[in-house]
Amino acid sequence: MRKTPLLVLAVLAAVATACSNGGGSGPTPSSEARPSVTPGSSTQATTSAPRDCSAGYLATLTTRQKLAQLLTVGITGKADATNVVSTEQVGGIFVGSWTEPSLLASGQLAQVKQAAKVPLMVTIDEEGGRVSRAKNLIGVAPSARSTAQSMTPEQFRDATVTRGRALKDLGVTVNFAPDVDVSSQPDDSVIGDRSFSADPAEVTRYAEAYIQAMREVGVGTVMKHFPGHGSGSGDSHRGAVRTPPLDSLQTVDLVPYRALIGSGAAVMVGHLDVPGLTTPDVPASISPQVMALLREGKGYGAAPFQGPIFTDDLGGMAAITNRMSIEEAVEAALVAGADNALWITTDAVPSVLDRLEQAVKAGRLPAAQVDASVLRMARFKGALPHC
Repeated sequence: MRKTPLLVLAVLAAVATACSNGGGSGPTPSSEARPSVTPGSSTQATTSAPRDCSAGYLATLTTRQKLAQLLTVGITGKADATNVVSTEQVGGIFVGSWTEPSLLASGQLAQVKQAAKVPLMVTIDEEGGRVSRAKNLIGVAPSARSTAQSMTPEQFRDATVTRGRALKDLGVTVNFAPDVDVSSQPDDSVIGDRSFSADPAEVTRYAEAYIQAMREVGVGTVMKHFPGHGSGSGDSHRGAVRTPPLDSLQTVDLVPYRALIGSGAAVMVGHLDVPGLTTPDVPASISPQVMALLREGKGYGAAPFQGPIFTDDLGGMAAITNRMSIEEAVEAALVAGADNALWITTDAVPSVLDRLEQAVKAGRLPAAQVDASVLRMARFKGALPHC
């Protein structure tokens, strides 16, 4: 009569020991996590010790290294990349137009990645058209607008699979694309032909094809520029940009995000002043209200966003640099709720991390918030161990 409840207890214990990666889709518990019961035995079943994958991952990193995992910085070449990865363990590097082509062309990235304690994110802007950092290595692709005018979404998906494989072969792991801005601006304006269409449904179809294709080959994608740059008043590279009011964005600019928020793509937040959403003179990329809108979803009729939130470049765009230093901007972005701060040089990494460590100590940037962001980034780049 004592065997049945003991067996039940053993099964419950096994459930309690099941390891989760925190993302809601963790691996199936292995046989090691199941109770070992001998039929007819009167002894209590034994189980393996509970394991927490997320806690185990976080325990491998110091506070400074956790904070560094929330940074993606532009690099000039192999030496610059190796130095910033080995000394500070930044989570990502960004390959820009100024980066030595040999970094990608000659396989040097493999050596850079060896300096990383956890998998390194290698990012690039490869939209096609005029925003194409790897065109000399993988060929030229038409702009988004030309694509939508000349290809079906299915044809675009096939073409993107080919380009995605080529990027992966170069060592790229994350592409800051697709641009899901909805725009009728002239081709050569700041968004212009980077937008698939002035029709949000059309943008959604082509962006979805792009995300699916890149996911098929194992390259991460990042939708941009939340909550919508397509009708903005100017160029954030040169100064402040004001969008239409939030109410106007609901039926146009926010439509692709609403449809694709569960696609597996990350989201990049732009340096945009949004009436009815952002505080005056606080652009979206450092705005708690914008991060909450995206994370919670309810303010624009979307599901809550579970993936990582990137900022647009915080160090080379006047919409930010006219307002604050890079150290101030990175802190403001992470405190607001971004998971990853992007900028284009490595020079300020030590001073940024010094400031972030002080922000954690002072309570301005809660340690629990840092941990949550570290885990989002780890899941996105496949860095969490399986157990």
